[in-house]
Amino acid sequence: MNHRIPEDTKRAILDAARIDEVVGDFVVLKKRGANYWGCCPFHQEKTPSFSVSPAKGIFKCFGCGKGGDSVSFLMEHEHYSYVESLRYLAHKYNIEIKEEELSPEQLEKESDRESLYHLTQFASEYFVKNLWESEEGRSVGLAYFRERRFTDEMIRHFQLGYCTESWDAFTQAALKAGYDKKYLVQSGLTIEKEETGKLFDRFRGRVIFPIHSLSGRVLGFGGRILNSDKSKAKYVNSPESEIYHKSNVLYAIPFAKREIVSHDMAYMVEGYADVISMHQAGITNVVSSSGTSLTEDQIKMISHFTRNLTLLYDGDAAGIKASLRGIDMVLAKDMNVRVVLLPEGQDPDDYAKAHTTEEIQNYLKENAVDFISFKTRLLLKDVGDDPIKRAELIDNILTSISVIPDSIKRAVYVQECSRLLEISEPDLLNKLNRIFRSRFQKQMSGSGQQISENQVAPSAPKQEPTPSEQEADALARTRTLERELLSLLVNHGGRTTKQIYYDQDGKPIDQVSSVCAYIVAEVQQDELSLSDPLYQELFSIFATALQSGTVPAVEDLMLSDNMPMRNLVADLAAGCYEVSKTWENKGICVRTVQTHDDKLNAAVFQAVSNFKIEKVNGMIEALNRQFKEVAKDDEVGIMELMSRKKQLDTLRNRLSALVRRVIC
Repeated sequence: MNHRIPEDTKRAILDAARIDEVVGDFVVLKKRGANYWGCCPFHQEKTPSFSVSPAKGIFKCFGCGKGGDSVSFLMEHEHYSYVESLRYLAHKYNIEIKEEELSPEQLEKESDRESLYHLTQFASEYFVKNLWESEEGRSVGLAYFRERRFTDEMIRHFQLGYCTESWDAFTQAALKAGYDKKYLVQSGLTIEKEETGKLFDRFRGRVIFPIHSLSGRVLGFGGRILNSDKSKAKYVNSPESEIYHKSNVLYAIPFAKREIVSHDMAYMVEGYADVISMHQAGITNVVSSSGTSLTEDQIKMISHFTRNLTLLYDGDAAGIKASLRGIDMVLAKDMNVRVVLLPEGQDPDDYAKAHTTEEIQNYLKENAVDFISFKTRLLLKDVGDDPIKRAELIDNILTSISVIPDSIKRAVYVQECSRLLEISEPDLLNKLNRIFRSRFQKQMSGSGQQISENQVAPSAPKQEPTPSEQEADALARTRTLERELLSLLVNHGGRTTKQIYYDQDGKPIDQVSSVCAYIVAEVQQDELSLSDPLYQELFSIFATALQSGTVPAVEDLMLSDNMPMRNLVADLAAGCYEVSKTWENKGICVRTVQTHDDKLNAAVFQAVSNFKIEKVNGMIEALNRQFKEVAKDDEVGIMELMSRKKQLDTLRNRLSALVRRVIC
């Protein structure tokens, strides 16, 4: 916790990490050609636009634009720090980390998140050791789990533990091990009395259920009391912390994710014991929301692995109705939601222990019904002949149908509801359309617009761009051209390019050099710089390396601790810079640049020339603004500006002519 990872160890970790294996732990990937493809974990999509390149060691989403290497992925997806990501990879690939000790100043910069992760892992191991090795743990905690008919294998698999009845045994053990009181309190493992400052264990006298992240790191804990003291809560969970947000986690997701992918189905139950018993019975694609209503983040997590979700209910009508309110969010994500109602008086824990794997599988298959039909039948039981309740029921059901993105699914559900509710399909469709219109009008009023049902907004008259808009357009063009230069440096910097120079008489002269040497020389000889500081920093890395006769490779650049820099390099390595219309007209595209030397030569030349022309245009625009500001009687100032403008005009014309001469 108080050390730094040396550079050679970083290199060993990054060399060992296979991007497809790392990303594949979290995203379903399918091989297509040299790369792997899947649905992006960072935004909702149906058609895969998320690419993983084992050859380059990077991922790139062509939908939302996120990209990077294995470390970047873990930082973005798991919210790890840079050091946490390296440690995760080191553990995954069995690489020993011999860390350098940090100075007192560096120790102060250690992240709270990393300290909390270390503490929760220590706590988990402490509770497990208590369960198996302490007399109280075995006689109370282990006896309870075995009484619940959990096998020792499952107890160890889910890392179940026990916290003794002692007021502060865990807290004292953690303090003795060197953990800071601040993090003990932040994590919620320890409670501090405000009046006295006394510390005591939150989970004392409870069996412990660790709650893990998608990658398997311990985030927090659930603790169940074993005595009959009604003054104490049956279950206590870790409070919200820097690493634990209950709305973001699903209990058992690291143990279930591969089976969810394999079966293309996730089963959702309510409690910890329900999950463990189902897994023990061989149904391992089961997770739990841990007693909370489903949240957007939990739904998003499930959707990374499957679009099919089945909810298991134990027959408690009140509990079922309370949970229905969150299901519309699942439907809105275009997921297929089904419901299985277990026999009366049995929850998933009871049912799993009383039946074989085959019996459970058959029951789930035979009794699963789509959510809309289930909800309709459930609510119909309370309606009777009351017309008001019946109207409310129709509104309720149609509101759920209205959030489904797929129009075909909506139509099918309307037909089914027409049959179940004995109401004509046209009447239901009319009501559904009114719900859509009402929602649309609310959205418009919320945005300050007022549009009637049949109103079509007139197109706005075409206006000339303002000066600020012109400057923004110019900056965007400049950034695009700068990215073209940098992309060539990152992807082809070490390759040889043959460029044609012209002497004063117009005689062509061939010169061969590396792509990196040519681009750096052309930019530096005119004392040009890149407009974006991060772009300029990357360009300077190549320029500096060139002085020692080397050209940085992508893997070298990805060793940087600078996250924005590493993301930029990964983005460029994915070959995602835009191709201008001129390039398209000339038949020059990025994909052919990678294999054809003549295309590479043209690409390098035109990228440099276009960059220079855009820079010169910017200088001329700046001079034009200065003309407007200079005093009319300042003849010297005017003459200087005119002279400079003439030079720039000449340079621009020469560059433009040269581009036409070479490309055409």
